[in-house]
Amino acid sequence: MSQLILARGVSHYFGSKKALDNVDIELQPGKPIALVGPNGAGKTTLFSLICGYLQPSEGEIKVLGHRPGSAALFGQLSALPQDALLDPNFSVAQQLALYARLQGFSQRQAKIETQRVLELVNLKDTADSRAKELSHGMKKRICIAQALLGSPKLVMLDEATAGLDPANARAIRELVSALSTETTFVLSSHDLSELERLCDRVLYLQQGRLATHQLDSQTEQLAYLTLQLREQNDHVAAALKALPHVVSVDNSQRNEFVIGYSSEGLSEAMDIALLTLCHKQNWRYRALINGHTLENQLFATGA
Repeated sequence: MSQLILARGVSHYFGSKKALDNVDIELQPGKPIALVGPNGAGKTTLFSLICGYLQPSEGEIKVLGHRPGSAALFGQLSALPQDALLDPNFSVAQQLALYARLQGFSQRQAKIETQRVLELVNLKDTADSRAKELSHGMKKRICIAQALLGSPKLVMLDEATAGLDPANARAIRELVSALSTETTFVLSSHDLSELERLCDRVLYLQQGRLATHQLDSQTEQLAYLTLQLREQNDHVAAALKALPHVVSVDNSQRNEFVIGYSSEGLSEAMDIALLTLCHKQNWRYRALINGHTLENQLFATGA
């Protein structure tokens, strides 16, 4: 497979406003990739440029070796906007089959492909239901099924789990994880904990400028653990610093501590030492995370 996305010096203007500023991207196919940033940072503009809905004001983008919007990407690139809607009065099967026919499937193949993607999202029984009869979470999963028609190599999902209950959000995460060996997903979301579960690389946009960030808890010198406690305790930092191999303790936010320790020590031993300390000190912990949380990596240590 050719290079996934290559962008060089890409800027985009809306009138005098610069939405993207000299963006460079070089991504290979693989695990899901996160696209994050505050509102107005340029995420939707970047999505639109990659999909070919907009043309860059400056610079060049290639997707799978082709210009966005070219016929060669037909069926290879799929995108699901946050506000994607289904027609309320037609059945799920009718709508998905129509989109499959638009991709070049025959009538018979379109029916088979519709059943395939409905099985992927575990909604095969909804084929004859009209969209207005479905819950919000089911509609969202049907829209994701639509994005998977034809087994595209690149799928762009914008806020795929926004507004969903935990069960539906988990179902979508599991689907993305299961398909990530065949399809590369680029996920835009404000839910950093969700992205952290799925992605190992982050594209971080702020004021139109892009930085890439590799989610990696290890450096040559230090490894990290993040300890989240249920209540405030003024003596936590000092007790953590007294543990063997601990080099630094950062109280990143209330009741959360990022612990840097010598990578010469085994991470399993450090896990046990921390849990033992929590037990001895009668600390009630909420989570023990390997590495920095994504939130801390982006905002505490900088992107």
